[in-house]
Amino acid sequence: MAHSLHRSRTTRGASGVQRIPVRFGAELRRRRIEAGLSLGELAGLICFSKGHLSKIERGVKAPSHDLAQLCDSALQAGGQLSSLISAPERSTSMTPLTEADVGTPWTLRMHAGGESDFMAFDPAPSGGGALPSTIVSWSLAPPLLESGETNSALPYFRNVFDEFRRLGQLFGPSVVAQLSIAATSALRGMAHQARPAHRDVVLRLASRFAEYTGWMAQEAGSDAASLWWTEQAVQLAADGGDDELAAYALIRRAELALYTGDSVATVQLARRAAQQARSVRIRGLAAQREAQGHALVGDRDACRRALDRGAELTSGAVSPDGTDPVLGSVHLPDLTAFVAGWCMHDLGSPGEAVTLLGDGLDAIPPESRRARARYGARLALALANVGEIEQACAIAELVASHVALIDSATIRADLLRLSRALNRWPKNPTVRRTLPHLAIGLHTHRTGPENPA
Repeated sequence: MAHSLHRSRTTRGASGVQRIPVRFGAELRRRRIEAGLSLGELAGLICFSKGHLSKIERGVKAPSHDLAQLCDSALQAGGQLSSLISAPERSTSMTPLTEADVGTPWTLRMHAGGESDFMAFDPAPSGGGALPSTIVSWSLAPPLLESGETNSALPYFRNVFDEFRRLGQLFGPSVVAQLSIAATSALRGMAHQARPAHRDVVLRLASRFAEYTGWMAQEAGSDAASLWWTEQAVQLAADGGDDELAAYALIRRAELALYTGDSVATVQLARRAAQQARSVRIRGLAAQREAQGHALVGDRDACRRALDRGAELTSGAVSPDGTDPVLGSVHLPDLTAFVAGWCMHDLGSPGEAVTLLGDGLDAIPPESRRARARYGARLALALANVGEIEQACAIAELVASHVALIDSATIRADLLRLSRALNRWPKNPTVRRTLPHLAIGLHTHRTGPENPA
């Protein structure tokens, strides 16, 4: 019947009711036959089993987003197959923690003028509904700085910022974000007491701490906190005479949209950033983010144009003078190749992704765990999708060990996709050894729910 392409079968599993799109399977079969490919030939091209594809075509099994992207590329469908299934769910929403009673609780309130109040509480006795009582109260006033003292202190805070970035490569957001928040507050208080000649510099440095806090919030799994801290950073920078951070904030918002599978918002925000930015570097980063948005929907031509534009802009960017910390990634040796590899994989061309990513993992220092995990997750996923299982598993175990330490919600989304890809070879002994490592990496976080890809 004519309406059969738009029906769905319903199956019920442990997670409840699941809709299995018949339309996708029928369209896949039509395009495969039109391309002159047998079921086995297409299965060989995309490294899936013939039986799995048969179930997809018959509507018995739901297609993954990765499979749709691979079929789009193999059948030159231009993203049409991917558009028939829901966007990949990459939610990074945070759930409240259940706090264990580990001793005396305390709180530190930090005010805009630089004042802060520290209070420690006597835990409430069990039963009776009694409230905790304050046992220590300590107020701190902002310093009265003499001429030149603020300016002499700035190099120390600048070094602290670089150290925090290094800490963020080694440890999770639960450690680094608290330090970054305190430094942001301290600098904001210093700015209120600083002379006009120094105030702008202090505020701009405070904005960089705030922006980094926003990145840590995203890594912890809270988009709402990430957006809030990014907006604080924009305001601090603007108060310090720097409106360029507002353009970079649009790139950060585009990244959040990218991880929720919203290609339209990703592209629109990236383009707004490019229009608003003055610096060549920010425009280059915006072009790269736009390319990633196009890749999500299989628009290969638009993606390549944006990648070329980004490569040209970033290659001509002037090296920062060190006055203000550089915005964007500083730990990936070749960000252009990494973004291009990411795009090629999302376009359903994992072979091109492997070529672009190549040996880049070896160029990242061992102490940059977060960068190595991010790069390695993408490389391992591409290797798995071209059937290089041994290499993919070796890198996957490295990534899983890093994620367990750095607690990254964004990398964990890729780790889940990698786990699903390797599950296509359940009888492979290397895969069977690797999957438990991935499971540990996926379930050791405590800041939010598992982030599905």
